[in-house]
Amino acid sequence: MLNLLKSWVKNSLKLILLLTIFLGISTAGWTPTSNASLPAGNAITDGKALLRYALPIDNQPVRKLQASLEDISNQLRANKRWSAVNNDLKQASRILDKPSQILASIPEERQPQAQAWVTELKSGITQLQEIVKTKRKEAVLEGRAKLLDLVSLLEESMVTKFPFEVPAEYSNLPQLKGRATIAFKTNKGDLTVVVDGYSAPVTAGNFVDLVQRGFYNGLEFTRSEESYFLQTGDPVGKEVGFIDPETGKYRAIPLEILVQGEKEPTYGITLEEAGRYLDMPVLPFSSFGALVMARPENEPNGGSSQIFFFLFEPELTPAGRNLLDGRYAVFGYLTKGQEVLDKLKAGDKIESATVIQGMENLIQPPAVS
Repeated sequence: MLNLLKSWVKNSLKLILLLTIFLGISTAGWTPTSNASLPAGNAITDGKALLRYALPIDNQPVRKLQASLEDISNQLRANKRWSAVNNDLKQASRILDKPSQILASIPEERQPQAQAWVTELKSGITQLQEIVKTKRKEAVLEGRAKLLDLVSLLEESMVTKFPFEVPAEYSNLPQLKGRATIAFKTNKGDLTVVVDGYSAPVTAGNFVDLVQRGFYNGLEFTRSEESYFLQTGDPVGKEVGFIDPETGKYRAIPLEILVQGEKEPTYGITLEEAGRYLDMPVLPFSSFGALVMARPENEPNGGSSQIFFFLFEPELTPAGRNLLDGRYAVFGYLTKGQEVLDKLKAGDKIESATVIQGMENLIQPPAVS
């Protein structure tokens, strides 16, 4: 009975903490105020995996290959189920025994490189099966990560065009028609982020444009809550967002959320306000280092330059049951530097932010005449 009481008190305190953080953020007006299951089963908490699943492709064999390799970490997380790991690798190997099914989705000009990746994958799986026999968890996870990087390359090569038309009303804003990689240098170390224009082209385009302008260089992280969020992007002075020098006006960015199973994002309204309580975003709040557009609490279309990193803590903000999903727009994920992000606090500084890949995907609006 005593243990039950202790457990109840602990869970109650966690709920109170979450509500306190949530309400404090909402009344401050500039940070966070739902559900992720890609694919069905345990919610995915790895940003790289979420980016893979967010790609606009429809090749079931490569998705099954990816799922088999992703599952290895689940099997090793608790009881180190080595037999299940072996089964995952056997399934991946069987899929690669029929490479034509994967290569069918890849354009002819990309076939030679894709075939080389498939060959490397087959060899890598054989090597990993040998490593599994040693039952060295870290070595297995390292090998798995290398294989999934190859799967990412295969999946990315299947995308041949941007999957939808952005509404004409947002043609005055930069748009990212693809993905871009951003390198942050901070006073406590380096971060790497991949932003996803396939799911949030306007939000990601605005961010990449600001990075290219040097907007974030020298800015401080202005707000933070342990295990919850870290915010930046508030320029020095009275302004709270980016003032476009061409128009002299505040650049406002619409709330932009792509829902699983839909071909294009929903704009200008939260999923809650739309009565879509069970719909799940393609880019959910289920990973440490999710990159999110901040906005005034009551203005879905009021975001500009302020962003925050979501510091996922599974007990306070459980994946698949997150209050923020559908209310704020995730547009990318941290891919390197988790230990650095975990150390950053309000008052720390971004020394520089640089686009290191994908700049060619940024489409600028027509010049103002």
